[in-house]
Amino acid sequence: MTSQHRKPPGPRVVIVGGGLAGLATAVALVGRGLRITLVESRPRLGGRASSFLDPATGEPVDNCQHVSLGCCTNLADFCRRVGTADLFLRGPEIVFLSPEGRVSRLRAGILPAPFHLAGSFLRANYLSASDKLRVAYGLACLRSSRGDRPGEPFADWLLRHGQTVGTINRYWATVLVSALNERLEQMDVGYARKVILDGFLRNREGCRMEVPLVPLGELYGTRLETWLREHEVAVLLMTGVRKVDVDAEEGLTGVTLRSGETIDADFVVAAVPFDRVLGLFPGDLVGRIPDLTGLEALRASPITGVHLWFDRPVCPFDHVVTVGRLIQWVFNHTAIQGRRAPGQGGGQYLQLVISAAYDLLALDKTAIRNAVLAELSEIWPEASGARLLRWWVVTEHGATFAVRPGVEALRPRQRTPVEGLFLAGDWTATGWPATMEGAVRGGYLAAEGILEDLGRPIPLIQPELPPSLLARWLLGPPDAGTAARFRQAIPPGGPGAHGGRAGRGRSWARWTGR
Repeated sequence: MTSQHRKPPGPRVVIVGGGLAGLATAVALVGRGLRITLVESRPRLGGRASSFLDPATGEPVDNCQHVSLGCCTNLADFCRRVGTADLFLRGPEIVFLSPEGRVSRLRAGILPAPFHLAGSFLRANYLSASDKLRVAYGLACLRSSRGDRPGEPFADWLLRHGQTVGTINRYWATVLVSALNERLEQMDVGYARKVILDGFLRNREGCRMEVPLVPLGELYGTRLETWLREHEVAVLLMTGVRKVDVDAEEGLTGVTLRSGETIDADFVVAAVPFDRVLGLFPGDLVGRIPDLTGLEALRASPITGVHLWFDRPVCPFDHVVTVGRLIQWVFNHTAIQGRRAPGQGGGQYLQLVISAAYDLLALDKTAIRNAVLAELSEIWPEASGARLLRWWVVTEHGATFAVRPGVEALRPRQRTPVEGLFLAGDWTATGWPATMEGAVRGGYLAAEGILEDLGRPIPLIQPELPPSLLARWLLGPPDAGTAARFRQAIPPGGPGAHGGRAGRGRSWARWTGR
């Protein structure tokens, strides 16, 4: 092919951050004629959904257990795109263990949504008959709670709608604290409503558990790195970005690395945690993005993961929810992933999860270990006779943004007023709480904006699971979400009307045919 017939090089996209939001942005843009560079300061991809190597054994240890649900349609789409959809254990039920040690199983019955879980709910032995009546009343009230007393914490809402300390601790906290990583007394009502209605009630498949069959460092790290490189994405690990470069005359020009080198770009996506994004932008640039003012008011919520390797089996389940305890979830990685302590053919590796772990922040790791070991011995007495071979306590202080009342107004849109500059992350305005699904949605919305600016509008956001006709009638339609909000944010006159580089809207002509 002669040079006069050779296609001009495509637009340059630099994605800062290799967590799920940055990965989703890159994956969504692959194959669309763009030159994509993904820059990550750490030696691995995956962000908070990653693993580290135990220096003594060389075994990967996840920062904290991550699971998906059937309602996470965009995370599922992401995994299908990169070929990892088969790396999840999908089970038909969730096991709950009462404080007295009795087992209840949550699984869909024969009735249509929203009554598909009614049989399991009625059989739940950690709630009394009167408790179930109160919870049912609360669920009925929750469907009409949109806009009810803005700023009210969910715990106050529950008390105002007939709930007792018992129903709050045994039902509402059991379901929502682990889902939203926040205490009920600090939780926004709207996010609680979304988990219950969209995650559990609208569709029979919404609460289907999906647990990774491999360590997170493989699922979102090495496999994604290989896939991206095979699809001609430049992946730069251990490469920090000092700042985003915006020239007064030229507009967005790229990024400056901590090494002092620069990478030119037509588009930059800041896909870093919310508490780091402001550090990428010079002060005058921050002043041009009004949405960023809310970030300083965002707060983080911690999660603690406890990894225990025993010399014998302790937990008889693949995974189990423990009701009314410090430990909220127990995951049996020997059953799920076939992993155990090296050289221990009959041992067991458990990972315990404690969400909204504020009370643990003042404790040292040994104290946390001792507390969970004591609880395990109460749950399964055989644990007291098992020998603990190895253990890790990992606390992610900034695991998620805290879903406190009014937080939705603080979350910025993916598109900024600076032409070519986008934000991505679970903390952006996605319509979802701080989850892997929210992170992927944030990345997809940023990618949609880039393609819109190039004159190639493509909807990337996958629809929510469709509610059954009965659920739609009883619960009303799901919230429209944030995709519409993002698209409405494109100013009149199209992508070229954002300001920034003069004539930038015309500069895309060689790629868009305009």
